[in-house]
Amino acid sequence: MFTGIITDVGEILSVARGGDLRARIATAYAVDGIDIGASIACDGVCLTVVALGHDPRGWFEVQVSAETVGRTNVGGWAPGRRINLERALRVGDELGGHIVSGHVDGLAEVTALAREGDSLRLTVRAPEPLARFIAPKGSVALNGTSLTVNEVEGARFGVNLIPHTQAVTTWGATAPGDRVNLEVDTMARYAARLADYA
Repeated sequence: MFTGIITDVGEILSVARGGDLRARIATAYAVDGIDIGASIACDGVCLTVVALGHDPRGWFEVQVSAETVGRTNVGGWAPGRRINLERALRVGDELGGHIVSGHVDGLAEVTALAREGDSLRLTVRAPEPLARFIAPKGSVALNGTSLTVNEVEGARFGVNLIPHTQAVTTWGATAPGDRVNLEVDTMARYAARLADYA
């Protein structure tokens, strides 16, 4: 379980493609404090650590199934790419964003960017089947970042990124056409499911 509050920006060091995809990711986390088998959200995808090391930077490796590669933007990972990272929530941690599972629902597309004061407003298009789960003032996770929805029009919705968020995540480098991992709010998913049976 995660909160959508990004705590590091990692860099893809290598990617190996076989039956699954295996990636090595540089991190500022103290790798001596990470266990094999730990969960780390990588651009919002909950992945399991399968190896750790230093050379000279700290790094961890993850193995990604074909199912996950097909549902997320992990298939586009290449050396040099920067990704948002978050360690799993621990009992007693502050819940600053919203409950995020790291189970990505699909890929959304950034369709427009606009400066709004010091903030950056993104317009994002969700896959049609997921649009019903997105509501004004609700929460979404985009590339692992907990964001508040401003407005919704059909499958399009808007979010604002304050300067701090742009500085401590990969969002400062986003561009129209970027495909981003979308996880809808868990409560919205269950509310819609209950409504289907009402």
